Amino acid sequence: MEKVLIIATSLAEDSRSQILARKFAAHLAEQDISYELVDLRDLNLPLAGKTESWEGAEIVALRKTILASSHIIFSVPIYCYDVNAAAKNVIELAGRCFIKKIVGFLCTAGGHNSYMSVMGLANHLMIDFRSVIVPRFVYVVTSDWTDETTLNPEIEDRLKLLVVDMQSIQVT
Repeated sequence: MEKVLIIATSLAEDSRSQILARKFAAHLAEQDISYELVDLRDLNLPLAGKTESWEGAEIVALRKTILASSHIIFSVPIYCYDVNAAAKNVIELAGRCFIKKIVGFLCTAGGHNSYMSVMGLANHLMIDFRSVIVPRFVYVVTSDWTDETTLNPEIEDRLKLLVVDMQSIQVT
């Protein structure tokens, strides 16, 4: 893996998917894997739709960061059986930048019923941009946290396995 970009998409202050993104970053750091974490709360991205939406300085910078990365991780909250709108907006604003990128997912949700929620986004990335989706993704529910910031050991192990799986996939 040349460089991993983690896109933490939750806009909530007390977001568990933001915590999950940082835990994953720690696993990458432990293995001396180059990464960058982009927290969408720190950006003022426009909503896709207007002509000028694609021209703002922050989205241009994010596109450059995506293009410079070999692997992308979306850390997303699940709302109403789908990834949050901010994650989908990134795809709308920077879609072509995901061509031939290896993409994985970290998900947080309230319960087990939304396990397949990333598939719509994954299908979009595969079909429209030829992204390669890592078949293992980490799905964390409320009961997987032992407190506000600590995960069960089984979930920590899944984060490590995601790193291993990402390393085994290369796109030429």
